Amino acid sequence: MHLTGWVELDGTVLSQEEVEQALLSDPSIVSRFGGEFYLEYGSCAARDMYGIIPGPCKPGTITCDGNVIGLIHPSCPHLSLEDAILTAVRLRSATGITALSGGVDSALVAALAGRPCLVVGMEGCHDIRQAREVAAILDLPLTVRIVTPEDVQKALLVVISLIEDPNPVDVAIATTLYFVAETAHQLGYKRILTGQGADEVFGGYARYLETPDHLLDEVFARDFASLARQGCRDQSIARSMGAYLSMPYLDIRVVCAAHAIPPRERVLGGVRKKPLREVARRYLPESYAYYEKKAMQYGTGIWKEIKRIARQNGYHSSVSDFISHIRRT
Repeated sequence: MHLTGWVELDGTVLSQEEVEQALLSDPSIVSRFGGEFYLEYGSCAARDMYGIIPGPCKPGTITCDGNVIGLIHPSCPHLSLEDAILTAVRLRSATGITALSGGVDSALVAALAGRPCLVVGMEGCHDIRQAREVAAILDLPLTVRIVTPEDVQKALLVVISLIEDPNPVDVAIATTLYFVAETAHQLGYKRILTGQGADEVFGGYARYLETPDHLLDEVFARDFASLARQGCRDQSIARSMGAYLSMPYLDIRVVCAAHAIPPRERVLGGVRKKPLREVARRYLPESYAYYEKKAMQYGTGIWKEIKRIARQNGYHSSVSDFISHIRRT
């Protein structure tokens, strides 16, 4: 048996030996496995429900001899959103480091996990300032990785080779995550707890505020479906460093609890991710629970540096053309 990631059953994390024993006793039990995993056993393989851990089979499927024979569908207990988030973070907090940008998503994970934290960015950037404030309030150790222009230049070559069909947005996000994964690896961590998925689950994008009520369900569903592609991008970067991203907001309990909240109530009164912020205010000062931050590629200064490098290489109006040039060379 080979296990990448981790497995839980009804709220209990299983060791690799316990997974093996469970499969020997009742192979059908794999359909109830939660967690973040890709599992190979005999001629069969299985992958977690949302496909957080990469693998050759489709997310949430059980395959034997190349054929799909079943689906992964762990139980979805009826929990309040707060209890669902508490459970999701608890299950992921035995090891690892939290990627902390200072926004509500990662700050709440940091507060609940109590793990050492990590922030990356260019000298003087927004995310480093904000993460320092949050870590100090939470009394958590924080590693600050100052990224240099030379670092970005070198990382671009690696990142563009690792992700499929790279576009400027993907490259900027993946480059940021490259420094997170590289630094976590240097610190000896394999698991990186993140706040990813919160925008798609709770409504973190500005477009949700502008979408008519009758279309919100469709917009949420489309964005949630896009997480599979984002996950492939992000985990490929983490995997290159021998690490993986662990995502409490994509725990089935959290997803079920969030989906039980009507879409308009997730973006109520002009407040994005309102239910998440209401939970966060119980564990963070209100100013941080309701803080609006920039996307990681902007808050870290990475996107600005990529554009500067593109201009330096003669690509003054198109980062996309600069990326294509790198791919050809």
